[in-house]
Amino acid sequence: MDFVSDRLGSGRGFRVLNIPDDGAKDVVGQLVAHSISGHRAARFLIHFIEERGAPRHIVCDNGTEFTSKAMVFWSQDSGVKLSFIQPGKLSQSAFVESLNGRFRAECLNQHWFRSLGEAQSIIGEWRYQHNHVRPHSAL
Repeated sequence: MDFVSDRLGSGRGFRVLNIPDDGAKDVVGQLVAHSISGHRAARFLIHFIEERGAPRHIVCDNGTEFTSKAMVFWSQDSGVKLSFIQPGKLSQSAFVESLNGRFRAECLNQHWFRSLGEAQSIIGEWRYQHNHVRPHSAL
């Protein structure tokens, strides 16, 4: 999982937490919010696991949100191992980095979001198209 940042038309920033499934080559979850702390990410992951089930592990970078106490406690409680890449070794999370680039090019750079709600809606549409309509090159 990894973050992508952008701005609304008003200039206010927002972030997207992308959670891809490397095996299925789809995006299984996206949290869109003005601010995403470790606690907020953990709450999202709790909801995510209730809907989809728990993965064995999640690969992430060493960002403060992922190394926070909230995420450590979430990992212990859920039994999902957090696998951290080595600092500066983005190639260790190549799939999510590629996904983030595709997401920026195909969605974020194509739209001028007027509100966070509009961003959430359009990003949700992009995820649906990405997962269900557009064929993946790996397939």
